[in-house]
Amino acid sequence: TRRLVKAAYEKGESNTIMIATPSSFSTRASVLLNAATASYLLYKLLKVLVKDERWRLQLPWRRRRRPVRIWIDGCYDLTHFGHFNAFRQARALGDYLIVGLNPDSEVVKHKGSPPIMREEERAAAVKACKWVDEVVMDVPYVLDAKYLNEFVFKEMNVDYVVHGDDPCLDAEGNDVYATSKQAGKYREIKRTEGVSTTDLVGRMLLMTRDHHSHRSPVKEETGGTPTSKIVWGEGSFSNFMPTSRRIAEFSSNRRPQPTDRVVYVDGAFDLLHNAHVEFLKRARSHGDFLIVGVHKDEVVNKYKGSNFPIMNLQERVLGVLSCRYVDEVVIGAPWEVSEDMITTFNISVVAHGTEYESTGGREDYDAAYRVPKEQGIFVEIPSDKSISIDEIIQRVIGQRQRIEERQKKKKTQEKAYYASKSFVEEK
Repeated sequence: TRRLVKAAYEKGESNTIMIATPSSFSTRASVLLNAATASYLLYKLLKVLVKDERWRLQLPWRRRRRPVRIWIDGCYDLTHFGHFNAFRQARALGDYLIVGLNPDSEVVKHKGSPPIMREEERAAAVKACKWVDEVVMDVPYVLDAKYLNEFVFKEMNVDYVVHGDDPCLDAEGNDVYATSKQAGKYREIKRTEGVSTTDLVGRMLLMTRDHHSHRSPVKEETGGTPTSKIVWGEGSFSNFMPTSRRIAEFSSNRRPQPTDRVVYVDGAFDLLHNAHVEFLKRARSHGDFLIVGVHKDEVVNKYKGSNFPIMNLQERVLGVLSCRYVDEVVIGAPWEVSEDMITTFNISVVAHGTEYESTGGREDYDAAYRVPKEQGIFVEIPSDKSISIDEIIQRVIGQRQRIEERQKKKKTQEKAYYASKSFVEEK
């Protein structure tokens, strides 16, 4: 049948084509059709009437389209939802996303100070993003013609190199992606407004009680307290404007099946890092569907104390939704896991790490997990102690002077970007 269709298609003639259905169907039809429409009708008929893969028409002269491979690279320090949204947009431009990661040495050379997170920590966070297919280590900050042609385009078989609409300059002030643009293989995506690594570092150094929700009544020219010597500007506060579309874009839209074993975990998930990722991965292994409850800002502040969380609720939710191990998120989850909640979400397992980061330690969680413990569905998962939010803050404080110098340069670049900013449609 396929040979007849092909011959008719090539000759452009009308042909009588016998359409034979599988043995489960007893009818046969002989239809005189124009050859151009016959092949299309045959394909649609077999696809609709017969769902068995063996009977679907595979036109032998139609070549399958080669997957479009996309490349995006960067430092991705303190990996946040802005980075994840860049990955999402880049992935939408093709079929396979490769993320190149700059080593610490390249970051120091071109940005003046080492990244807060180490290479392996940044790599773990990037690999956990659901839009990332592959991560390449030791990628230079500047992609010269030799590296692009011999490695990116030839060895990695990349079709397009992608970056946001904000400028990316090397230590000498040159455009990092000039070579890709000249080769005609550069594609631009929209920068995610309202968050950046620089902004998060500023929040940690400033640490005002309301930095995660709105602007503090402080001097405009410093962005800090009246006595602050840190030149952070408006980036020290969350300027992120959450929308329903953004949450929908990040959501998996997957529903738990009746036979799925549902696992529930909760927490702040502030400054989502590799220890969080490892915990979520281990929790997911206890079932088939992972629900993550993200606590409200005031709940986190009540139990964590100080000026936590660094990121507000919406920012933390988007970070969790980006993780490939997460199926669903409860936004503003209650502190206590009630019997009604267990029934509503059909929860089979409630899990928590062995580290309890509230000011009261494990005792603060006695009431929170009383019901799942009584039902015998509570499990503790060994925590990864290699990194914590307190450790991250200490690293930032330890680099304070160098970070301030870098921020002064960054502030100038930011002003230039916003002065010439134009609308860019998201992918």
